[in-house]
This record gives sequence, C-alpha cells and structure tokens, in this order.
Amino acid sequence: MKVIVATKNRHKLTEFSRILGPLGYRLVSQEEVCPGIEVEEDGATFLENARKKALEIFRRTGLPTIADDSGLCVDALDGAPGVHSARYADDEGTGHDDKANNKKLLRELAGVPMEERTARFVCAISFVLGEEDLVECQGTCEGHIAFTEQGDNGFGYDPLFLVEGGSFASISGAEKDRVSHRGNALRKLQALLEERRDIAAEEEPGFTTI
Repeated sequence: MKVIVATKNRHKLTEFSRILGPLGYRLVSQEEVCPGIEVEEDGATFLENARKKALEIFRRTGLPTIADDSGLCVDALDGAPGVHSARYADDEGTGHDDKANNKKLLRELAGVPMEERTARFVCAISFVLGEEDLVECQGTCEGHIAFTEQGDNGFGYDPLFLVEGGSFASISGAEKDRVSHRGNALRKLQALLEERRDIAAEEEPGFTTI
C-alpha cells in the first residue's frame, strides 16, 4: 500500500520506512505528491498536531496518510519545550534550527545536575485511512539531557538525549528504533494495523490487506 508521510523531514521518513517498509507499506514524502504545503502545528497536544497534518494531506490527495508530532519534555523545565520543540529558540531571534534549539536547551539547564536532567521524548502518530477512519497511538522514551552534544547521527535534540548506550546521535539506527519514542509508537501502530487486518480477514475470507 502506498502511504504518504506528512513530513518534509527526510530523517523522519527514513525512520518510518525502516519500521513500516518491511510490513508492505510503500512510504513516500508529501513533497513527492503535494509539494509546498505547510500545515500550521498549533494544537495543544502532540496528537492534535499529528491528526491535523495527516487529515490535511489526506484531504488534498485522497491517499492514506500518516503523520507524527514529536518533541522533548524536560522535567526541570516543567515539560518544556514540549509541543514547541521544533520552534524552541524562536523567541531569541536566532531561528529555530537544531543548533539554535540545542543551545537554548543547554542554557536553560545550566547548573542543573544530571540526576535532575530527566526528560522524555514523546511521539504521537495519526494514520488516516479515511475521513473518519483514523488509527492513532503514542510512544515515549525516557532519558536524560547531556551537558554537551554527543554523536554525529540523528537530528533535532538527538545529540543531547541520553539513553543506555549513549545519546540518540551516537547509537545506530537499529538501536534507536528499538528504544525510541517513534519506534515505540510505530510498533503500537503496527499492532493496531495487524489487529484490523485479522478482524477483516475473519469477516471477509480472502482479505489480505487493509
């Protein structure tokens, strides 16, 4: 099944493909189907943002669409940057690219000891198969915020997010998928899709796909 991934982030597309590709889904970026579309992520929760993006692209293309919204929630910062993770440094007038966001995070946590630098990545996923047919789930990953960036892989806050084995940016893609918020959310999605497939097969003999 061809599925549009509602993102312009090639790193996210790669992570989605690593997990859903082997299940028979052919994932393509929204830029290949409907380039130039910007969906404002103004929801109060990660799931609201994911659902809004997926529905917008689905309505424009009529094709099954999957979207996620994810971010970093730091306990010492009362859950910030949260849903504003991608735009965390906007208020400083320096832009909100990965480098600026990471620098601001380190400044905000200056003087905070490691034991108090607990944080979690959150990923909410919305898979739109029809206007009123949505499959949704959420995954998390617990960790700590490092004092300095570590590793050259990954994107976003990956160089600062520590799990067992190192930062997200210093472990392999397979290792990250095994523990990450997006990996956990995608495995939940996989289970939900398999459940739908099993139910459909019982109701309609010979049914083999969604």
